[in-house]
Amino acid sequence: MTSIATIIIGRNEGKRLEACFASIPKATMPLIYVDSGSIDGSQELARAFGARVVELSMNDPFTAARARNAGFATLRDGWAVNFVQFIDGDCTLQPGWIDTAVDFLQANPQAAVVCGRLRERFPETSVYNRLCDQEWNTPLGLNSACGGIFMIRADAFAAAGGFDAALIAGEEPELCVRLRAAGWEVWRIDAEMALHDATMARFSQWWRRARRGGHAAAEGSAMHGRRPERHGVAQTRRALAWGVGLPAVAGLGALLTPWALTLLFAWPAQVVRLAIRDGAGRRLIWEWAFFVTLGKIPEAIGVLEYYLRRLVGRRRGLIEYKERASGDE
Repeated sequence: MTSIATIIIGRNEGKRLEACFASIPKATMPLIYVDSGSIDGSQELARAFGARVVELSMNDPFTAARARNAGFATLRDGWAVNFVQFIDGDCTLQPGWIDTAVDFLQANPQAAVVCGRLRERFPETSVYNRLCDQEWNTPLGLNSACGGIFMIRADAFAAAGGFDAALIAGEEPELCVRLRAAGWEVWRIDAEMALHDATMARFSQWWRRARRGGHAAAEGSAMHGRRPERHGVAQTRRALAWGVGLPAVAGLGALLTPWALTLLFAWPAQVVRLAIRDGAGRRLIWEWAFFVTLGKIPEAIGVLEYYLRRLVGRRRGLIEYKERASGDE
């Protein structure tokens, strides 16, 4: 008999967590909730839904990777499962996803990970939510990585050693690197998987999220940047070229001739190029092209921050962008 566990992680997600629990099919048991220091009653809510609650120690830094590992470790305490569905407390599963994912993994023995279409719950609320919805729409078929919402074979996860708990972001692609090196496959299928609630209404939130992405790319390239993987290398180089190199060359060149500042026109030219390439007739494409180009600045800051902290031997704490239900970020 196939056994499926669900591991939910969260911190002060409030009503989003309640909706998450309500979306989990009763057949996916055991149900585990890993809490990272919530003060909004999340632990009691989880127990009311029949979940086993794991409260992370506050003696070590909170990371999503550490939380997911703690949830999986609980499965070894008397529970034998075939598949594990990971989901964050700000998401809800779509009806039918669990059965679809299990059927796919059973029919494809080389597949360790399967994910589907993740959508933003309220894309109309802000341009930043719309950007997230676009970001979730990754190519179908065989992929190199997944996001934080996915189903995985329990034995593949255990054999890979789980997530790298020290990573503050980008832990899912890093795990996928190791899974693929061991001969496993990662798939995204054409099925509705989950709804996500980014709750991004301010530019500063978007900026922090982009900065976190740059940090993750730099750390990923440091770990797996060698051939053949080249993990994170291209994103890191693009961030440094557009976010540091171009402004630096234009600024230094302006000391010799003001014409050097015309190099900065490469920024709007890049926006136009990306929009035309992907079909400039839609507003969303122009928004995406603008923010992807602008995002190279905070990404570059994240890259430089990673290298500086690595140089002095200090690890970075979480870079959070979401407004928590308790008001505590």
